[in-house]
Amino acid sequence: MEPWPATVRWQSISHDQIWVELIRLSMTLAVLLFGTAVGWAWTGHWLFGTALGLVVLIGVLRVIGIVRAVRAWGYAERENDLLVRHGLLVRRLSIVPYARMQFVDVSAGPLERAFDLATVQLHTAAAATDARVPGLRPAEASRLRDRLTALGEDRAEGL
Repeated sequence: MEPWPATVRWQSISHDQIWVELIRLSMTLAVLLFGTAVGWAWTGHWLFGTALGLVVLIGVLRVIGIVRAVRAWGYAERENDLLVRHGLLVRRLSIVPYARMQFVDVSAGPLERAFDLATVQLHTAAAATDARVPGLRPAEASRLRDRLTALGEDRAEGL
């Protein structure tokens, strides 16, 4: 089952988002690997060695998952709404009507700025319909923010 329409022209996010996510993962893995390695060296107990192997295995699987997950992200601008898709095991399609948008955020943390990326966050009155599009170049994020804001104002006037 394909939850998103094939007739829509999807825009993908930047593949540099993969590096951002991999760096975040590596920070977590470094702490876990250090902790289990120290525990193993200190006690010599085989459970720490097993835990170390599991952390490495989970890290490898997560790297594969990150690459595939970033490639699954996409967004499409339609006449009356914005579609945002993501997910591997659980595929999710968010449809945000322009008339329902209250405000649009553009943010970029330190890692995103290092890779020249930004995230567009759409907010509606119902939190369940909020959507975010990560991994956009700042120029595209600004363009999308301005377009969504203008379309939201135009559509809201008719209510």
